[in-house]
Amino acid sequence: MAQLLTTTCDQFQDLSGDELAKLHVRHMVGGMPPRLVNEQVLNFPEYPGALMNFLNTLGEKWNITLFHYRNHGAATGDVLAGFEIGEPAEIEGHLEALGYPYQLVSGNSSYRTFLTGEVGVSKRN
Repeated sequence: MAQLLTTTCDQFQDLSGDELAKLHVRHMVGGMPPRLVNEQVLNFPEYPGALMNFLNTLGEKWNITLFHYRNHGAATGDVLAGFEIGEPAEIEGHLEALGYPYQLVSGNSSYRTFLTGEVGVSKRN
């Protein structure tokens, strides 16, 4: 399949090892913002009460631009959240103070390709 795509597309990227694509992006394709947003996107695990604590602590400091929750059973979940923020350090300090394990994923290729439109795959003519 990869060989076929390589010959029929100008660009091809294998996302089979991209956990963000598997857990979140595949459910959100096409949700591109109507205007350019200075957005920082992060992924963090959710356990009972953690998401509520995060949102309560967040308050009105930042605009939420993207949100997707994926439940993995009764005990845990996975959250993908985007915020309109100037610099990643602003939210990193907030998350470190809460003690949450997190990963900034704003540079992830599946996120950029399917949710921001920054990177495209075009067919050869």
